Amino acid sequence: MTLDLDRLLRPQSIAVVGGGAWCTQVILQSRKMGFSGNIWPVHPSADTIETLPVFRSVDALPSAPDATFIGVNRETTIKIVRTLADMDAGGAVCFASGFLEAQAEDSSSADLQAELLKAAGKMPILGPNCYGYVNYLDGALLWPDQHGGKSVKSGVAIITQSSNIAINLTMQTRGLPLAYVVTAGNQAQAGLADIGRTLLDDPRVTALGLHIEGIGDLRAFEALAAHAHQVGKSIVAIKVGRSDQAQAATVSHTASLAGHDAGATALLRRLGIARVNDLPTFLETLKLLHAGGPLPSNAIATISCSGGEASLSADTGLNCGVTFPALNEQQTTDLRSALGPRVALANPLDYHTYIWRDVGAMTRTFAALSGSDIALTILIVDFPRADHCDPSDWDCVIEATIAASARTGRRYGMASTLPELMPEAVATQLLEAGVVPFSGLTEALGAAAAAASCKGYNSAPLLLPNSGGPSDVLTEREAKAALALQGLRVPFSCRCETLPQIETAADTVGYPQVLKGEGIAHKTEANAVRLNLANKEQTLDAARTMDATGFLIEEMITGTVTELLVGVLNDPVHGFILTLGAGGTLTELLADTATLLLPATDDEITEALQTLRLAPVLRGYRGADPVDMPSLLAAIRAVQNYAIEHRDTLQEIEINPLICTSTDTIAVDALLRRKP
Repeated sequence: MTLDLDRLLRPQSIAVVGGGAWCTQVILQSRKMGFSGNIWPVHPSADTIETLPVFRSVDALPSAPDATFIGVNRETTIKIVRTLADMDAGGAVCFASGFLEAQAEDSSSADLQAELLKAAGKMPILGPNCYGYVNYLDGALLWPDQHGGKSVKSGVAIITQSSNIAINLTMQTRGLPLAYVVTAGNQAQAGLADIGRTLLDDPRVTALGLHIEGIGDLRAFEALAAHAHQVGKSIVAIKVGRSDQAQAATVSHTASLAGHDAGATALLRRLGIARVNDLPTFLETLKLLHAGGPLPSNAIATISCSGGEASLSADTGLNCGVTFPALNEQQTTDLRSALGPRVALANPLDYHTYIWRDVGAMTRTFAALSGSDIALTILIVDFPRADHCDPSDWDCVIEATIAASARTGRRYGMASTLPELMPEAVATQLLEAGVVPFSGLTEALGAAAAAASCKGYNSAPLLLPNSGGPSDVLTEREAKAALALQGLRVPFSCRCETLPQIETAADTVGYPQVLKGEGIAHKTEANAVRLNLANKEQTLDAARTMDATGFLIEEMITGTVTELLVGVLNDPVHGFILTLGAGGTLTELLADTATLLLPATDDEITEALQTLRLAPVLRGYRGADPVDMPSLLAAIRAVQNYAIEHRDTLQEIEINPLICTSTDTIAVDALLRRKP
């Protein structure tokens, strides 16, 4: 069902149902924001609320309200929603709790949420168990509490699944203009994707921020990302909570390496949504996106009048995902002209204090540092406390930065090392001039990295996961045979159950060879893999030491350049996770992995492989042979093709190790788990 949220989020009339303090706050805050439409309190016995005349019921209202705040108990909420839907009202905020979020304590709560949905029909509802929203653009709000925002002409929109976090975000003093703050609550009907698409359609909204606890509908979330890409607006998300589904199986390295959160990370990256891990960086990234959109790269320059700050910037950047390109010839020439011979030129730059208060020289210096290969130039400036000091001596750096931005047409920011040393008034002044004011150096560099990460977008539909459930683990030989049908190269082998069979098969396979014991998940740890067996007697002796249900004799692969792991895991929340990483016995110890969601293109797979720490080995480290990349990509495609073909039953694939030579790629061990 397509939801039309326009009337609900941009109302001309508001009804408030209930008489408690929460409902009174909705009226008070609406008036405080200067809402110009009708406000209609509804209560069965009160005569006035905040001097406004009260209606005895919603069906007694002069007309169907555009937006209704329902602040009564959950049973009565359902009745009110049904009446509003029959009236063709614009939508409602359901404040009451005790619905699906309470199912662990109250088994009837899920049924009540189903009743609520049925009562709403096509009428949009937010929640239940949510605060509603504040529309700072139009001065319209259904919000039962105080908030810290103010009217704006344009700004960012934020959707949260937590009402308390939403309140806190409105209290920010960072100069970030908030256009909308919307809480989604249980998302019984209107989810993050529905709300997000409506907000992105508002031309006054510059970027979208999402606080996500869980993603319910992958196709809807894909549609939100596609819409953002279509309208040219960026999304940044802070994803909290951890999904246990991705670790339902513990029989493989893949499940351990994929971790609880790998699916969410891969999903957001695939959809071009920047991901951050904390609320301060979340807000600073939104600020950067508001002031010009995503960055073309993570290459930045910083400039300060302190060597300590320059070093701090460089060190902080190591963990934030940004780079500091060396100065080019033009930058060096222009900086030397502006600063003279006594300043050591570098990026990050310490320009000393020789030119402080000389706005012209400061402007030339700040302009000279920016370059065509610099995505963002950041001035590091901590402003003094206005209650103890005179901050006017810092006006020169504000003026010079704004002038440099105007002169070069490039993107500039100003970051305080301590968040509290970027005054809100200064932040507002800078942002209005097109310079991004960052509250905190760590947050600034994290925001730059995030804003550079949201430019990619894969429009191919995700391979939707199956629901999971009980599964069977195939034998290694069965797994290899199944994958070989998709074109995966596996060693020549023979399966044996007895020593006489081994004696016959050993010569058929040839030497050197490998003997593996069957029926053992982690063969290496159980000493059930023996390598480089040079003759029949060695193979027989090895078999006598194994407590196995059967044996597999394989050709020994030689000429190894490196060993990789390739795994696919069915994560019912996010899709099929493809894990690529260092393989062999030290897989989990090295934890050198990259994750993608299926389907993945060859370019995406190649890029992911290049992010591994062992990437230099793949390319040929210190004169050694490189791996055969075409055959490696073919092997990964074979695994992917199997997953696509068996999407309804597959739970897990693991190839470990996938041996890469300079001429071939061979899966020497395989695990396959699928529903019967």
